[in-house]
Amino acid sequence: MKKLTRHQMRENAFILVFERIFNDDSPSELLETAKENEELEITPEVEAMFLGVVRYQEPIDELISANLKKWKMERISKVSLAILRLGVYEIVYSDDVEDDIVVSECVKLAGDFAYEEDVSFINGVLGSIVRGIDAAASEMAD
Repeated sequence: MKKLTRHQMRENAFILVFERIFNDDSPSELLETAKENEELEITPEVEAMFLGVVRYQEPIDELISANLKKWKMERISKVSLAILRLGVYEIVYSDDVEDDIVVSECVKLAGDFAYEEDVSFINGVLGSIVRGIDAAASEMAD
């Protein structure tokens, strides 16, 4: 079994996050089903990303909502919502990848899975979140 790239791990975690939007199964049941079907490679990193999104979904959604301009959460496509949740999780709760790389990777996921107009939307929302975090960190340092 070859090692997954960070992009492949992120893509597999995105698919699980997306699946969870439509499925009432518990996170562990979704992971078990994915492992049994062998359609996705579920590494410990993929599992950690997925479970992180699940664990922090409420504050993640609040942060997304706070950074929407003239939009409501209900209007966001399910694909875009899954990508945004994963991106926000990595930006806020994971320190192993730079924020600009996370945004870039989420934009790439949007290019692969979402509508063309969703790409700039995702870039804008995640960019706004990163700028807000950077501004807050700068204020705390002063």
